[in-house]
Amino acid sequence: MLRPTAINVKPKENYLLEVKFDNNETKTFAVKPYIKGTWFEELKNIDYFNNVKTDGFTVVWEHGQDICPDDLYYLSK
Repeated sequence: MLRPTAINVKPKENYLLEVKFDNNETKTFAVKPYIKGTWFEELKNIDYFNNVKTDGFTVVWEHGQDICPDDLYYLSK
């Protein structure tokens, strides 16, 4: 069975994302542990973080940051 894909995302406080998947599950993913190093550093800016979108597969930000789709689904609660 294929992993569900992200169809909607809402940013929440404390760098959490509420993600709805195409199997109708809604889960919460903690981005904070990923915000280290230069690639994800831009996400520290809460306005930038809040501009998260889905691409029909995972969650993405304007400058190319994304979360591995497997992590997004399997590590969400």
